[in-house]
Amino acid sequence: MALNIPVLHAAGRSLAEAYERALFLLYREGISFRTQYDRPGDPPSLDATMNITVLDPLSEPMIHKAFPGGIEDLREYVMELQGAKDHWVKNMNDPADTRWEYTYHGRLAAWGTWRELHEGVSRAMGAVRVNQIEAVLDKLAAQPFTRQAQMITWMPNLDLTCYDPPCLQSLWYRILEDESGVWHLNCNVRFRSNDAWGAHFMNVFGLTIFNRDVMAAGLHTRTGREVRLARLNWQADSFHIYGKDLEAARQRLFDRLETTRFEDRTYEFRDETIQMIWREAEDAVREKIRAQDEKGSFAAPGEGR
Repeated sequence: MALNIPVLHAAGRSLAEAYERALFLLYREGISFRTQYDRPGDPPSLDATMNITVLDPLSEPMIHKAFPGGIEDLREYVMELQGAKDHWVKNMNDPADTRWEYTYHGRLAAWGTWRELHEGVSRAMGAVRVNQIEAVLDKLAAQPFTRQAQMITWMPNLDLTCYDPPCLQSLWYRILEDESGVWHLNCNVRFRSNDAWGAHFMNVFGLTIFNRDVMAAGLHTRTGREVRLARLNWQADSFHIYGKDLEAARQRLFDRLETTRFEDRTYEFRDETIQMIWREAEDAVREKIRAQDEKGSFAAPGEGR
C-alpha cells in the first residue's frame, strides 16, 4: 500500500498539450483515493499532487476536444472569472439563502467580505475589502520584478467549515523584460483541489484568458508597455479524476491516444468557427444568468469550478 502521495510533473507548449500530458501522467501514475463526494458504489478516484507548466499559454492549439464541455461553457466560465456571477454569492448570515458561498472573482476583487458589504453591514462586522486585482496590477506596474504580487482566495473564518470552499488558492505574478522592452508576465497558480477531468481544462483556459484580458491588459493601460503572457505554472495539491468519471476519460481520451493524431484531438481557438461560437455565446450566457436570477433557486456549482 502506497503511503506517499505521488508528486508528478507535466509540461507542454500549449494548454491542450499540457492538459493531455498531465491527464495521462495521472492515469498512469496516480494512486487510488476515496473522497467525501463518493456515492455508494463509486470506484475510487485517481489522485496525485501535480505540477503542470504551460510554456506558451496562448499558443495553438489551445483547446482539447476531450474536455467534458463546449465552447459555450468556456465562454461562460471566462465571464464568471470576470465577475458576471458575483451577485450569486449568498448572505452568509441568512441560512435560507441558497446562493453560492463564493466566486473566484469576488474573492479576488473584494477579498475579506461578501454580499453584506454592498448592503452597508460590513462596517459593523469589521469586514475589510481588498481589491487584490487592482492592488497587484499597481504593484507590478511600479515594480515588475517584485516577488509580492500575489492574490489569494482563502478566508479561514468561512472556508474551514463551509461545504464548498474555494479550490483556487492563489495567483502569483512576476515580469521579465526582453531586450526590446516587452514585458512577459509569468504566473503561478495553486489549487488545493483540482478535478482533473471535470474542471481543470476550464480552470486553466479561463485563467489564461483572465491573465490576457485583465492582467496583461491592465498592465498595458497603466504603463503603455506591450505585455505578453509567458509561462504558466500550475500546482494542484490534489489533482484527481473521480472514479465515476474514469470510464468516460478512457473512452474520450486514454484509449484514443495511440490511434489518433494530436492535431485531431484538439481545436485552434483562433479558428473562425470557434470564434463565431465564442462571440455569439456571450449574449446566451447573459440571458442564462438573467433567467437564473429570476428563478432564484441555486444549485451547488460543483467542486473545483
